[in-house]
Amino acid sequence: MDKYLAEMSVGTRNEVKKIIKSGQVTVNGIAVLKPEMKVNEETDKVCVCGTDIYYKKYVYFMLNKPAGYVSATKDNKYKTVIELIKENNKSGIFPVGRLDIDTEGMLIITNDGALSHKLMSPRKHVDKKYFLVAEGSVTDNDIKQIEKGMDIGDDKITLPAKVSDIKHYTDNKGIWTSMCLTIHEGRYHQVKRMLWAVGKPVTYLKRISIGKLKLDEKLSPGEYRQLSEEELKLLFTS
Repeated sequence: MDKYLAEMSVGTRNEVKKIIKSGQVTVNGIAVLKPEMKVNEETDKVCVCGTDIYYKKYVYFMLNKPAGYVSATKDNKYKTVIELIKENNKSGIFPVGRLDIDTEGMLIITNDGALSHKLMSPRKHVDKKYFLVAEGSVTDNDIKQIEKGMDIGDDKITLPAKVSDIKHYTDNKGIWTSMCLTIHEGRYHQVKRMLWAVGKPVTYLKRISIGKLKLDEKLSPGEYRQLSEEELKLLFTS
C-alpha cells in the first residue's frame, strides 16, 4: 500500500505510512492501517482522506527546459532535466528526444516508451518547431536550401523543412535573423548545423512545439506540469 500511494504521488514512503496508520486510507470502503497491505491497482478502490486515488501506469509531463541542463536521466558532468522533476516517484521516467544543453523549450518527460518512439522516429514525420536567432541575414536562397533539404555532413540530405515568421534586425553588435523552423527529424545538432551550412550561426534556440502540442508559455524555464487529457490526444494524434 505505501509503495502504491508513493508511486501515485500522494507522498513519500514515510509520509504515506503515517497517513495509513492514522486511518485516513480506505480500500473498497474499509479502513487500512497497515502499510504492508497488498493492493490490486486494477480492481481495488483506494481513497485517501475521501479522495479517490486512480492508478496511472504512465506519467506525462511538459517541461520548459532551461539552458544548462542535459536531456538525459544521468550524467557525470552536467545537471539533467530529470533533476527538475520534483515528483515523489521518478522511477523509469526519461526525456523524449534530446535538446542540446544550451537549447531551451518544450521537452516531454514520460515513462511511455511507445509514445517516445512515435514522436521521435523519423519515419513518423512528427513536426518539431523551433524559434531561433541567427547571426547575419538569412536570405531567400538560404530559405530555399533549408526548405528543399540540404547537406549537413551526414550520409544523406535533410528532409524538407519549413521556415516561417522570419524577421531581420540590427543592433550595435550586428545583423540578426529571427525565425521559426519546423523539421521532422532529430539529427544531432540538426537545426544548428542547417543554419551553419548557410553561414548563419545560431545564437539562441528554443523548441516551441511537438506535433500539434504547443509549449505552455506560462511555464517559466525549469517549470513543468502534467499534460491534460486533451494535450495527450494532441500528442497521440500528431
